Amino acid sequence: MGSRPPVGGHDAGEPPPDPPRLGRRTFLLGAAGLGAAGTGVALAGCSGGLAAPRAGGPGTVPVLTKPTVRFRAGHRPFPHRPAGTDMLPQIRHIVVLMMENHSFDNYFGMLGRGDGFTLGSDGRPTNANPGPGGSPVVAYPASSVCQDGVEVSQSWVVSHGSWNHGRNDGFVTAKGSNDPMAYFGQKDLPFYYSLGRTFPLCDRWFSSTMAQTYPNRRFLIAGSAFGLVDDSYPQATSYRPGGFGTVFELLDHYGITWRDYHTTLASGLLFPYLATSDAGNFKLIGQFFSDAASGRLPGFSLVEPNYQTGSEENPQDIQEGEAFAASVVDAVMRSPAWPSTVLVWLYDEHGGYYDHVPPVPAVPPDHILPDVPASELDGDHYSWTGFRVPAVVVSPWAKRDYVSHVVKDHTSILKLVETKWNLPALSDRDANATNLLDTLDLTARRPPFLVPPSLTAAPAVSAAEDALCQSLSPPGS
Repeated sequence: MGSRPPVGGHDAGEPPPDPPRLGRRTFLLGAAGLGAAGTGVALAGCSGGLAAPRAGGPGTVPVLTKPTVRFRAGHRPFPHRPAGTDMLPQIRHIVVLMMENHSFDNYFGMLGRGDGFTLGSDGRPTNANPGPGGSPVVAYPASSVCQDGVEVSQSWVVSHGSWNHGRNDGFVTAKGSNDPMAYFGQKDLPFYYSLGRTFPLCDRWFSSTMAQTYPNRRFLIAGSAFGLVDDSYPQATSYRPGGFGTVFELLDHYGITWRDYHTTLASGLLFPYLATSDAGNFKLIGQFFSDAASGRLPGFSLVEPNYQTGSEENPQDIQEGEAFAASVVDAVMRSPAWPSTVLVWLYDEHGGYYDHVPPVPAVPPDHILPDVPASELDGDHYSWTGFRVPAVVVSPWAKRDYVSHVVKDHTSILKLVETKWNLPALSDRDANATNLLDTLDLTARRPPFLVPPSLTAAPAVSAAEDALCQSLSPPGS
């Protein structure tokens, strides 16, 4: 165990300003070598951090309810029980597989399950956004799984322009491209469609902020982006927020095992000091498959794809990322640890692709504002989520035939960890987040998926196809 006090990270004061930053791609290339007794019914009520949208559509500002701030950083789900108490003994392993850059509609608009596209009599989507001249650009099938030549952006400015203060009608005009309206279907993503039709689908899972990868992954790891809105990277290894700072340090303090299994980049190193303090917990991806096969998965693990070729960010071949995800899910379902595992498959942000459900109000994580000019805040002090992303909860305890309409964001994973071990929240956002337990039936006498289901295989991707995809257009941002 560590020696840090058991308090939430963000009540300890504002962290020091970030030092000079490296670009995301530069860091990625340089980091490639790193690696040397509660019940579901009783616990499912932890909620309050996000607000559900009511009726609305493109060009209409939806009616929203402001979120209730019930708890603050440092709050434990069970205040009268000791921190570190195992409240969910049915679950021993929490696995997170976060891919990149796709919205719910972009992947699951045509799933036929959950809140996807509105279809016309011809079976095609009617969802649209106005183009530069005002004529509607209707959602259309993507021409290639390579995402070749795709012009999309998830930057703070473009994302907020797409959102347009809740009107959700700026996806085409904010980028000056029709590409955000493209979507993929079952023939493109057969494994994901099988996954989304089998296990609990979350059709109200929003990214944590209308910004790029790194801010959203910071929310996943620490419950806050600490002012970050883009994919720049702090150089100094001494950078750290106050208190625990990250879920990894929180787990360390209470003697709970964790690992960040990575291929080219470990998201945990968005907090660079962890490379020194916790170097032994950063493992190359092969170790994940070994640990899964032997049933030795840690209490919490983050599993990461090859961010250069297989994360599904444009211009990558989405089927390469799908094949990797399928191998991870298969490894978990075949593992001796499967009877006590929860795996969450999801995406860090929408990648600039259209989604018909606008972001919703959310509890700001702390007092640190987004590091943008006042003219670009758009009233968003991390007080809105990002757009919806695909998310499925995979577990033997998963409910059958269930679609979750409960509003979630990436800090819901933190809330699940905190609920499992009764740990103090890292920020106000995760203190008030929902905890994913609506997707599980922990009161079942026999786990519903104790015998893993058969899922449709992911298409094989040849090296030649992958090289072609990578050559067609410059990498996305």
